[in-house]
Amino acid sequence: LLWKKIRPGLSAGRVQSVALRLICEREKEIKDFVPQEYWTIRADLAGRGDDSPGTAFSADLVEMDGGKLDKFQIGNQEAAAAIVSRLTGAAYAVKEIRRKEVKRNPAPPFTTSTLQQEASRKLRFSAKKTMSIAQKLYEGIALDEEMKGLITYMRTDSVHLAESALYSIKEKIIALYGKAYCLKHPRVFKQKSKNAQEAHEAIRPTDITLTPEALQARLTPDQYRLYDLIWKRTIACQMAQAVLDAVAVDIAAGDGFLFRATGSTVVFPGFMKVYTEGKDDDGNEKEMMLPQLSEGQGLDLQAL
Repeated sequence: LLWKKIRPGLSAGRVQSVALRLICEREKEIKDFVPQEYWTIRADLAGRGDDSPGTAFSADLVEMDGGKLDKFQIGNQEAAAAIVSRLTGAAYAVKEIRRKEVKRNPAPPFTTSTLQQEASRKLRFSAKKTMSIAQKLYEGIALDEEMKGLITYMRTDSVHLAESALYSIKEKIIALYGKAYCLKHPRVFKQKSKNAQEAHEAIRPTDITLTPEALQARLTPDQYRLYDLIWKRTIACQMAQAVLDAVAVDIAAGDGFLFRATGSTVVFPGFMKVYTEGKDDDGNEKEMMLPQLSEGQGLDLQAL
């Protein structure tokens, strides 16, 4: 076909042929897809009389008139509006809470690629801008009439930290957050890359006692933001696990309606007191942090 349509003797290529087939199959799926309208009902709730920040949460309608709600059951805006109308003035209360303890470990210290990814997610920096600022932090700024490099070499694929740095980090964690937040033994991260260069450490502050706040007046706003990111990630990687309860909350509303909220409640924050890793926007909603709730507790509806 290529010879007939484009040029005789042309090679399709063992890779291009397969890639082209995948593209064609995907395009066919897109063309054959039939859109189907559906609506979801969501309630924004808070503990009764408690409208302080951090106590609000959302729950989705999962049951109606005693039966489980099918994804496509609410097929148009009129049907959705009719349900909202039935729920107007309804009382909301926690019916059942299911908990499961989950322990979470911190992310490893930064390598070149993970620093670029996280700076893109959290600071909206391009990879080029991140490396340019990191270069300046590595080269140093004037402190006490001498130039001091603030971070280790920023081109590395190693997650290794020097023993001297681990000791300093532990001391800083105890000083700032107490012994409950530090580890008995340093956390060692496994190298993902088989050819990682162990000559360099992970990207970390050269002196962990130099907090971002202490340096803020000496740094440009962008330098401060990147240094703050590196400092917090380094501290967090040697802090205790976070302990969370994975929670599913069933909420009874009105006559035969059931809403469900899923998320987490923090039992012990551990490293999350300092830092949590960002996530790429993959179309899924972020995990919701739920307030402390109890069965039978009345709830106030904020929006439907």
